[in-house]
Amino acid sequence: MKIYNTLGRKLEEFKPQGETVKLYTCGPTVYSVAHIGNMTSYIYWDLLVRALKANGYKVKRVLNLTDVGHLVSDGDEGEDKLEKGARREGKSVWEVAEFYIDLFKRDYAALGLTEPEIWARATDYIEDEKRAVDLMTEHGFTYETQDGVYFDTSKFDRYADFAKLDLSGLKAGARVGFSNEKRNASDFAVWKFIQPGEKHAMRWDYLGRPGYPGWHLECSTIIDKELGAPIDIHTGGVDHIPVHHTNEIAQYYAMTGRDLARYWLHCGFITIDDEKISKSLGNTYSLDDLAERGFTAMDYKMWVLSGHYQGTRNFTFDSLGGAAVRRLNWRNQIAECYQKRVTGDADVCDRVLAAVSDNLNSAEAFAIIDSSVLSFEDWQKVDKLFGLHLMADSPNIDDGIQALIDERQAAREAKDYAKSDEIRDRLAERGITVKDTADGPVWQYL
Repeated sequence: MKIYNTLGRKLEEFKPQGETVKLYTCGPTVYSVAHIGNMTSYIYWDLLVRALKANGYKVKRVLNLTDVGHLVSDGDEGEDKLEKGARREGKSVWEVAEFYIDLFKRDYAALGLTEPEIWARATDYIEDEKRAVDLMTEHGFTYETQDGVYFDTSKFDRYADFAKLDLSGLKAGARVGFSNEKRNASDFAVWKFIQPGEKHAMRWDYLGRPGYPGWHLECSTIIDKELGAPIDIHTGGVDHIPVHHTNEIAQYYAMTGRDLARYWLHCGFITIDDEKISKSLGNTYSLDDLAERGFTAMDYKMWVLSGHYQGTRNFTFDSLGGAAVRRLNWRNQIAECYQKRVTGDADVCDRVLAAVSDNLNSAEAFAIIDSSVLSFEDWQKVDKLFGLHLMADSPNIDDGIQALIDERQAAREAKDYAKSDEIRDRLAERGITVKDTADGPVWQYL
C-alpha cells in the first residue's frame, strides 16, 4: 500500500511498526455545526481506515474533540471558540460542547464512517497537558510571559522543516499572534493565563494562576497517552501543516525527544461554487441543508470519494446531483445482478483495491467500477471498502412487493395496461420501479 507522506513530500510504501497501525486524526472544534467542508476530511480518512483493513492491517485510531483552547485566530489571540459559541446561544460552554459533540457524532454516523477506537475530548486530558508543559519546561523549551507559557521555537532546530517555513521572513504577529514578550515571531503558547477581567468559563489552576491549554497541546498529549509515539499515521487538512501540525511536532520532541509520526497525510480543501466556504457568503452547508434539497449524506460521500483526497474540489449542487445519480445507478446494478445472478469480471475487486491502495485513489477505483461488470458478491466487497450503504436495503424484495411485480407482469401479458400502470404507481410509492427486459421484469430502486 502506497501513501503520499507529507513528511518527505513523496509517495512511499507504507510499512507499519507492528501488527496494529497506530493512527491519529485531528478532529473538530465543537462550537458550531460542522459544514460539509469540515466533514470531507473524515470521509477520506474513513477510506484510509477501510483500505488499511482491506490490506490485512489492524487499526487503532484516535480522533480528538477540541472543546477548549482553540482561539478564533487559530493562534494565540482572540476569543476561545467555545466561549464564542456559548455567548451566541446563551448557554454554558459545557452545554455547547455537549450539544455539538452529539451533532458531530450524528453526522459522522450518517456518513457511515468507521468509529475510532477512542474519542478523545481535550478537557479530559488537562492534567496530562500540565505535565506535558512541565516536561517541555524541564527540557528548556519554554519561557513564561505575562499572558502564558510559550514554546521557544529557536530551541528546536528542525522547527521549520515540516512546513518548509521561511522563519526569517516572518514578521512579528504575522503567524500565531503577537506579544511584546515573545522572543520569536513563530513562538506559540502552550498554556494561556486568564487575564484580569477576562471571561473564560473553562479554567484550571497551573503555576498558581487560572488558565487553559493552548490549542496545539491537546494532540501531542493525547497521542502520547493513548497511542505512544512515533505513531504510524497522522492525518489532517492542508491548513494544519504550517502551524498546528508543525507545533505538534515541536511540542512532542520537547516532551520526549522523539518524533511524533512516521507518515503524515493531508487532504485538500473544497470550495463551493468556486468560492471559499464562509458564513458571510452563506455557503456553510451542513448535511441537514443538503437533506432539505433532497440529498442524502451518502450522496455527499459519493461526491467526495469521486475525487482524490489531495486535490482541491469545487462543490456545486449540479455535481452533487450527478453523484446521487451515480450512486442510484450502482444500487440498481446491484438489484439487477442479484435477480439475474450476474457473473462479474474475474479481477474487478482486485483492481479496485489496487487503485485505493495506491494513495487512496478512489476516483480511479470508481472509474474501474463504472467500466466493469460486478457480481453480487463483488458489490458486497465494494460496499465494505467504501461504506456507501449501497446495500442498505436488502436486494431481496419482500413477498408483498414481489406479488405486485408478478401481478403487473400478468396484467401486461393480458394487455390490461390500465391495471399495469396502477400497480406501477403503487410500487413507486414504495420506492420501487420495474424495468421490462427480454428476460422478464427486473425491479429497481427509484
